[in-house]
Amino acid sequence: MPVHLRRDLDEIKKLLLEVGSLVEEATNKAITALLDRREDLASEVQAGDREIDLKEVLVEELCLKLLALHQPVAADLRFVVVVMKVNNDLERMGDLAANIAERAACLITHPPLAVPLDFRKMAEKARAMVRDSLDCLLRRDTRLARAVLAADDEVDACHREMWDTLQQTMLADPATIRRALHYLSASRHLERIADLTTNIAEDVIYMVDG
Repeated sequence: MPVHLRRDLDEIKKLLLEVGSLVEEATNKAITALLDRREDLASEVQAGDREIDLKEVLVEELCLKLLALHQPVAADLRFVVVVMKVNNDLERMGDLAANIAERAACLITHPPLAVPLDFRKMAEKARAMVRDSLDCLLRRDTRLARAVLAADDEVDACHREMWDTLQQTMLADPATIRRALHYLSASRHLERIADLTTNIAEDVIYMVDG
C-alpha cells in the first residue's frame, strides 16, 4: 500500500475515533443529566454539539479527498465507505444526546414524576451499546458487533415499557402530561441512539466480511 494512502487512512481513523469519543461522552453526560437532574451537564452537552458537527464535516471532507486522490479498492474502499456512514450516524447520535440534554434541562425545573420509571436500566443498556459499537469498530470485532445487534431488542422492550407506564400516568393525572411527554421524548431519543449503534455494528460486519 502506498505510504500516502496509509497515512491518510490513519488520519481518517484517528479523527473518526475522536468523533466517537465525543459522542460517547455527550451520551454519558446527557444520561447522567437526565437521571441525576444535573443542569450543568445538560448545558455542557448542548454546548458541545457544535464541536461534533465540525469534526463530522472534517471526516467527510478527508474521505472525499482520499477517494479522489487515491481511488482505493477492495478492503480500503470498504473502510472509507463505512467511515462515511458511521461518521453520519455518530453525528446524529450527538444530536440525539443534545436532545436528551434539552429534555433533562426542562425536567429539572419541575418536580420528579412519582412513577416507577426504570430509566436507569434503559440508559445503561443504551450506554453500553454506544461503547460496544465503537469498540467493535476499532477492533473490527464482528462477534461484538452481533452482540450489539442482539442488545437492541432489550432497549426496544424498555422503551415500550416506558411508553405504557407514561401513557397510564397521563390518563390517570392530566397534570403530569408535560413532564411525562419530556420523559417519553427522552426515551425515544435513547431508543434511536441504540438503533444507530446497530447501524454501526452492521457496517463493521460489512467492512470485515465484505
